[in-house]
Amino acid sequence: MQDQLLLALGRRVRQLREKKGYSQEAFADAAGLHRTFMGSVERGERNLSFSNLHRIAQALEITLSRLLVGVEAKAEELRKKSQGSSDVRSK
Repeated sequence: MQDQLLLALGRRVRQLREKKGYSQEAFADAAGLHRTFMGSVERGERNLSFSNLHRIAQALEITLSRLLVGVEAKAEELRKKSQGSSDVRSK
């Protein structure tokens, strides 16, 4: 489930970043983070610290709770999809 949570969070960050019109590099600069770090966040490859989550939320000009809206539900949806595809492969 953790992989799905990270992937769902990364997708949420990307969605909000694109909605604000930021390139990944400009957004990373605004958040005080490295561009490659942000890329790995958006791909669901990074387990973020609370302080980095806070930096991302601040750069998006939203609250932490707003950043996390829907992430758990999306992670569950991704888990079910991956479970379904592995069930099909095993048959």
